[in-house]
Amino acid sequence: MLSNDPVWSLGLERRAPAGSPKGTAADLLVIGAGFMGLSAALHAARRSMAVQVIDSRPLGEAASGLNGGQVIPGLKYDPEWLLAHFGDRRGTPVVEFAAHTADAVFDLIGAEKLDVPHSRTGWIQACHTEKALAAAQSRHRQWSSYGANVGLLDAAGIRDKIGTTNYLGGFIDRRAGTINPLAFVLELARVAAESGAAIAENTRCTALRRRNQGWEATLAGGGTLKARQVILATNAYSDGLIPGLARTLVPLHSFQIATAPLPDDVLATILPEGQAVSDSRRILIYYRRAAGNRLILGGRGPLRLPRGPEDWAHLERALVRLFPALAGTGIEKRWFGRVAVTADHLPHVHEPETGLVTIAGCQGRGVGLMTAAGPRLVDYLLSGDPDALPLPAIPIRPIPFHAFQRIGVGAMIAWYRLLDAMEQ
Repeated sequence: MLSNDPVWSLGLERRAPAGSPKGTAADLLVIGAGFMGLSAALHAARRSMAVQVIDSRPLGEAASGLNGGQVIPGLKYDPEWLLAHFGDRRGTPVVEFAAHTADAVFDLIGAEKLDVPHSRTGWIQACHTEKALAAAQSRHRQWSSYGANVGLLDAAGIRDKIGTTNYLGGFIDRRAGTINPLAFVLELARVAAESGAAIAENTRCTALRRRNQGWEATLAGGGTLKARQVILATNAYSDGLIPGLARTLVPLHSFQIATAPLPDDVLATILPEGQAVSDSRRILIYYRRAAGNRLILGGRGPLRLPRGPEDWAHLERALVRLFPALAGTGIEKRWFGRVAVTADHLPHVHEPETGLVTIAGCQGRGVGLMTAAGPRLVDYLLSGDPDALPLPAIPIRPIPFHAFQRIGVGAMIAWYRLLDAMEQ
């Protein structure tokens, strides 16, 4: 397989956390060392729990270290839909949680003095059709009613903020921002370990079963770990540890490119204020600036593993379509990660058995969502209060004919690309 080295690793020092599993019983076992697993581990350790974190890969080599680093508050749905769906009693806390997911990231960076390059200059949802613009106006109205720092952009305003004439207008959310996601993972691991959590990389759990009043995890290299409670934090990389969980998710690949460093005069015309951008296309494109005068652009890629640079060619074409001045610009890095999508486009909280909880399905908003969710799962395990959960827990319901989903999703993506091309 091709090397999958993101631009975030440039100049970044990797410091491995303390070694292998301790082998003794823990209060909490966290399986998965991404944003959610590590934020949960940090919170649990600070609440005097004995915490063991394991991950089957080196830190940052799954979705948390391979995403675009856009920190976007909210969910895919706006407040009015969430209130209608969950009802006033649960809907209001869900909206409140969604409103502050970006705060969870930036507040943590500030409070812990994490060495994480970041910027909180906002996020723009760029609209390419009148229908998308009407949806943006509705989103603005709804979030404004909650006092959120949001705004609308007309064609001239969005041209000035992005540097392209491709859009009719857009929605700007000033609560949002960008981070180096790999640095965030590594720093979360550092402070969690310093707070007492044991973190073991390259340690795969092959089986998880109820034993007495707790849980027993079987490890691929031999041996077991025992814990009173478990958080499964594997999201798009979920397998069979919780029966049926993987079949509730459609894993998609998010491909990204990073340009070679751009001259100052060229970069001055592109995202001059440093906002992150996602567009309104069915197969969306997202982009942002990064350290070293680079521009990063991402979007959906093949459902299979990439075979060569040609699998990123659609992103290079999008780059030039948006910014013609970048024609001929070198591409310094190409990489991809996995995104978990649910059938209803909501994150799903599950508690299949007492003392075992998980949340999966970020729909591409995992940086803020999972960072904010981790401590909430810990609070629930400690209190038993369902209102501590970020969203109500639901039963695991596998998607019908899940084995054929990849075929259907592939056909849908091809059709959506065609529709998007016709709307240019």
